[in-house]
Amino acid sequence: MLPVTADDHLPGTVAVLANPTAGRGRHRALLPRLLDGLAAAGRPVRLLPASSPAEAEAACRAAVADGAGALVTIGGDGTVHRALQAVAGTDVPFGPIPAGTGNDFALDTGFPADPLAAADVMTSALRDGRSRPVDLARMTGADGVVRWYGAVLGAGFDAIVNERANRMRWPRGPRRYDLAILVELARLRPRRYTLRLDGVPHEVDAVLVAVGNCPTYGGGMRICPDADPTDGLLDVVVAGRVDRRTLIRVKPRIYQGTHLSHPLVDSFRARTVELTAAGITTYADGERSLDLPVTITAVPGALRLLR
Repeated sequence: MLPVTADDHLPGTVAVLANPTAGRGRHRALLPRLLDGLAAAGRPVRLLPASSPAEAEAACRAAVADGAGALVTIGGDGTVHRALQAVAGTDVPFGPIPAGTGNDFALDTGFPADPLAAADVMTSALRDGRSRPVDLARMTGADGVVRWYGAVLGAGFDAIVNERANRMRWPRGPRRYDLAILVELARLRPRRYTLRLDGVPHEVDAVLVAVGNCPTYGGGMRICPDADPTDGLLDVVVAGRVDRRTLIRVKPRIYQGTHLSHPLVDSFRARTVELTAAGITTYADGERSLDLPVTITAVPGALRLLR
């Protein structure tokens, strides 16, 4: 898709949301260089204050409401997710500098994996007044609450594992997630899902349902390998009545995106996905999101990227 170029430089301050704990803090020392790099575009740069995810989202919303000319995140997919709630559907350009454990949205939309290189791309776009439109997914809950996501929504085994890990106080770090996987593998069972894809109903028994605007989640797992964030469509991947042994065998194939050839895995494509199942909380961009049922709609050009 061709870039949109303004006649003049984009107006206003560049608001920056930085998560110093993202990626276990390994890029924290780069923050001054990243801010200086963005300032080289000749625009004021303001670091947003936030000490929690809720404060981060509120700070982004306030910055956009106050007329920020652009919003940039320094962090992973969780940081991106908070910012998207503020910029989705607006004309405010957005740039995700990848500095987290999972940087799926930034990498899937074409930014370099190196934070300094990604910042250089954004600085050039700011200087030239350039942005590129990409799609986002809009979720609507049963109570009318609306949330946006950029990468993938998980509504099965992956979401259940996240729920388990978030409730655990021990062990700390990635081992907690590994233990949660083991616990939930022992409890693995298919659940009944109702899918309506552009109005066409499907009843499926499945252990995993993923709805992707982009191909990857979980730090490089190509769960929806054919998803394209510029095609106006959502990719839906369903793993059916899969047992523990099969799931363990298939999981490594997800990193290459070759799991779609497995006979128990189906994929679909739709503009609107209505998803219903009992007792499932979804995770979008790796963040706890809405309980099922939800309606997910691909919104073409809902976001302008600083590229």
